Amino acid sequence: MSGAGIQLPRKKENPIILITAAYKNSGNSLKKIQILLIEDNRLLRDVIASMLKKQPDMHVVATVCNGENILLMMGKLNPNIVLLDLNLRNQNSLQVVKLIKKHFPETKVIVMNLIPLQADVFEFVQAGVSGFILKDANVAEFYKNIRSVYRGAQVLPPHLTGSLFSQIVEHAINGSKPSAIVESVRITKRERQVIELIADGFTNKEIAQKLHLSTYTVKSHVHNILEKLALHTRVQIAKHAHLSDSYKTAIDTTSLISE
Repeated sequence: MSGAGIQLPRKKENPIILITAAYKNSGNSLKKIQILLIEDNRLLRDVIASMLKKQPDMHVVATVCNGENILLMMGKLNPNIVLLDLNLRNQNSLQVVKLIKKHFPETKVIVMNLIPLQADVFEFVQAGVSGFILKDANVAEFYKNIRSVYRGAQVLPPHLTGSLFSQIVEHAINGSKPSAIVESVRITKRERQVIELIADGFTNKEIAQKLHLSTYTVKSHVHNILEKLALHTRVQIAKHAHLSDSYKTAIDTTSLISE
């Protein structure tokens, strides 16, 4: 036997391991969206968590029933997205949002609800919420909204999108009152009068008599008001009026002839 040593064949590197190592060593590693879910309905919480876990680009860091100890959880889990029930039974969801955005401003918050009112949307956007997901949204829209917010988009409920979208976000960021939104969607003087009378409890027939209009014309004004303010009922119109200073003197300061 010669003095030359016997060379053993080199063990082949596993290409999968090499690719994984390359991703880890580069700054382009594939990151999953880290999600904290806060939902007080246990069945709904479990269903949402199960849906999210099926997505390859999403990871549920925790599911909880309330926002107690939210700062401790945020510090420990460091989520990118917080999915939050708008109507927590034993806690003010708006205060939870404010705490998160004050101490963890980079974290994006998405609020979940059935059909949030415009006033609620305004308050939550002003507090720093980045998106809204309707609880009756289809699965594709649910995933799409989470990914959009993660990438930096602002997502409002479908019934508030369109021309009202930019105004709500802009006025919320600038700290304007809800009345500024009314100005931006061009409520007419006559519509202001109708809003004020609805807020005072008048029926369409009574409003028609007071403003010397036909009942059909009043119904048309109510329809236009609902469309412009993205509301659904007369009760919501009344609530909106009571929250806004711009309607308190509407009857006294506008002409009954002006449309």
